[in-house]
Amino acid sequence: MPPKKPRRTAERILEVSLALFNRFGEPNVSTTLISAELGISPGNLYYHYPAKDELINALADRYERALGELLPAAGAVRNVEDAWLFVHMLFELIWQHRFLYRDLNDLLSKNRRLETRFQAVLARQEEAMQQLVRGLADGGVLQLEAREVLPLAASMLVLATYWLSYEYVRDPRRALEPDVAARALGRGAFQVLGLLLPSLEPASRRHLHGLADPYR
Repeated sequence: MPPKKPRRTAERILEVSLALFNRFGEPNVSTTLISAELGISPGNLYYHYPAKDELINALADRYERALGELLPAAGAVRNVEDAWLFVHMLFELIWQHRFLYRDLNDLLSKNRRLETRFQAVLARQEEAMQQLVRGLADGGVLQLEAREVLPLAASMLVLATYWLSYEYVRDPRRALEPDVAARALGRGAFQVLGLLLPSLEPASRRHLHGLADPYR
């Protein structure tokens, strides 16, 4: 088997930056720390990303592309299991880029490009939540009036957006441990879909509780 080609430096910089931002929070990670972690000179780092904001924007662009691959699946949701899978995958994606959400207000206040792009991301996520809710109604498992779709979808998105902050404040010493995080993903999915419980038909309500039970 031929030896693997070395990864491009620019990609390695992004991967290490993402890991450090996720672990320590973006405000606590300097470009000096990133270059030291990579074992490269600061000049090499600046050659690829002349400013820290460019690193953040590149990571945000990757997140947006990944979302673009996931969000269309919301249109195919017709039952609780489909909804659970979609929301759980959304939370997994948020977790993989958790620094964006953990430091969201701070990041947006300092980075105009990110602020503009994140507004577009939220709009696409809200549209996906609306599709999910309408799909469940079309599938006959959700009894909902048309005027209730938009506020319900908006509430679901708010929960998804600030779920990570809640989990971090809830237990800051353990929030980032892998086993705790895995359970938190399931709790987050149930928190979002739990908003549907009053309108779900009984069998689907029981099924949703069953899907969430392993994460309690």
